[in-house]
Amino acid sequence: MTPGTGLARRLRGASTGRRRTADDGTTPAQAPSGRARARAFGLRTRLVFAFLLVAAVSAGSTSALTYREARNALLKTAQDTAVSSFREQVQQTSWALPVQKEGLQETLRYIARRAKPHPWVVFAEYGSVRASSGENPVSTVITPELRRAALADPHGSFERVVKDGVPYLTIAMPTVFRTGPQGLLPSGLTLYAVMRMTDEQINVDALLMAARDGALPGLAIALIPGLIAARSVLRPVRELRKAAQSMGSGQLDTRITVRGTDELADLARTFNESAAKLEASVRELREAEARARRFASDVSHELRTPLAGMLAVTEVLDEDADRLDPDTARAVRLVSAETGNLAVLVEDLMEISRFDARAAELNTDEVDVAQTISKTLHNRHWSDDRVRTDLPPGIRARLDPRRFDIVIANLVGNALRHGGAPVTVSLRSEARPFGPPVLVTEVADSGPGIRPDVLPHIFDRFYKADAARTRSAGSGLGLAITLENVRLHGGTVRAGNLPGGGAVFTVEIPLHLQEADG
Repeated sequence: MTPGTGLARRLRGASTGRRRTADDGTTPAQAPSGRARARAFGLRTRLVFAFLLVAAVSAGSTSALTYREARNALLKTAQDTAVSSFREQVQQTSWALPVQKEGLQETLRYIARRAKPHPWVVFAEYGSVRASSGENPVSTVITPELRRAALADPHGSFERVVKDGVPYLTIAMPTVFRTGPQGLLPSGLTLYAVMRMTDEQINVDALLMAARDGALPGLAIALIPGLIAARSVLRPVRELRKAAQSMGSGQLDTRITVRGTDELADLARTFNESAAKLEASVRELREAEARARRFASDVSHELRTPLAGMLAVTEVLDEDADRLDPDTARAVRLVSAETGNLAVLVEDLMEISRFDARAAELNTDEVDVAQTISKTLHNRHWSDDRVRTDLPPGIRARLDPRRFDIVIANLVGNALRHGGAPVTVSLRSEARPFGPPVLVTEVADSGPGIRPDVLPHIFDRFYKADAARTRSAGSGLGLAITLENVRLHGGTVRAGNLPGGGAVFTVEIPLHLQEADG
C-alpha cells in the first residue's frame, strides 16, 4: 500500500463520517417514542416492515459492494495507467547533472505532452530549483506526505487527494542512477505529475446514482411479496382468534381448517385437538352435573310423600308424649324434631336444584317493603325482645314477596342461631350516581361476629365454620339459598362485622327491577 492510498482513504473516511452524523438524526430521548409507535403497529405492518427491512439491507449491501468494486476498478485502471506511463517517461529521459532550470522546463513539457490517460502538469524539484511544465498553479496539491514517501521509495509513490472539491492523482517519481545490477543511487531530482480525475469522479457518481436508482425499485417490488407473506401468516392467526372467541362464547364445536404442513398448520391441528378434548371434558362435566341435579331433585321429590306421612305421625305422637313414660317421650320428641329437620333439608335441596337447573322464576309485585318484613317476623313469632326493627314506612319496591320472605327469614334465623339476640333489622333506600336507587336491608346481631377466615365461605353450601361440628341447627343451605334469591332479584348480599362487635348482612336490591327472564 502506498502512502497516497492511505491519505485518500483518510480523506474519504472523514467525509463519510460527517455524512453519517448528519443522517443519523435520532436521539436517545426519541428512541422510546419510536418504540411506542412500533408497539402500536399491527402485526401486518410489522411483518411488512421487517420484510422490507431485510430487502433494504440486502439491496443496500449488494449495491454497496458492487459500487465499491466498480469504483476501485475504475480508479485503479486510471491510476495504474498514469503511474506506469509517468514512470516510463521519467526512466526514458536522459538527465545531465547538474540540472538547469531552462532545460528542465523543456523536458517537463516534453513529458507532459505524452500524458496518459489524461493531461498532466509535471513539476520538478532539484535542491532549490523548482520548475513546471505549465502555468497552472496546482503545485499545492502535492502534500508533505508524498514528498517524504518519494525520498523513502526510489520506485515512486502516488496518492489521491481532493482539493477545493476537485479530485487529483499526484505521482512522485525520483530519478536514480544504476550503480550495478541491483544498485540504485538517487540523483536528488524528483518529478511530480498532477492529473485531474474529473472524468473518473463523474463515472463514480454515475455508478452511485445507478446503484441508488436500482435499489429503490427493488424495494417497491419487494413490497408485493411482503404483503403476500404477511397475508399468508395472518390468515391462520385471524382464524385462530375467531375460533378462540367462538369457544369463549360457548361454541365448543369450533374447529380450524388445516392448510399445509408448516408450523401454522401444526398450530391449527393442536388447537383442534385441544378443542376436541375440551369439548369432551365439558360434555362429561355437564352430563355429570345434570345427573347430580336430577338425582337430588328426584330424591327430594320422592322423599316428600313419606316425609309428609312421617310428619303427620310425629305430630300425633307429640300430642300424646306427655302420657308416655319419660324415656319413650324423649325418643318421640327426638324423632319428631329430626323428622322436621329432614323435611326442611328436603325442601332446601329442591329449591337449590331449581336454581341449579335455571328453573327458578320471579313473580314480582310492587309491595311495601316495611310491611313485608314485619309480616315475615310476625309469621315466625319473633318477638320484639329478640328482633328489633327500624323500618321506615312508604318504601315500595318491585319484589317477589315469597322469595324476599325467604331472604329475611333465613338471615334473621341465622343471626338468632349463630349470633346473639337482640337482632336488628333495618331498612333504607339509597340513591346511586349511576343506575336506579337501591333497597338496602341490613340484619345485624349482637354475637361475637364472623371470623375473618370464615367470611369468604359464609355463603358456600353446607359450609361449617367449626370443622369439628358435624351437625348444625339448620340445613346448611339457608345462606346459599339467600344468595341465589338475591341474585335472582338482580341484587347483592354481603357479610361483615360491626365495629362494636356482631355480624351484619347487607342486602341491596334495585328498587325498580325489570321483569327477569329466569
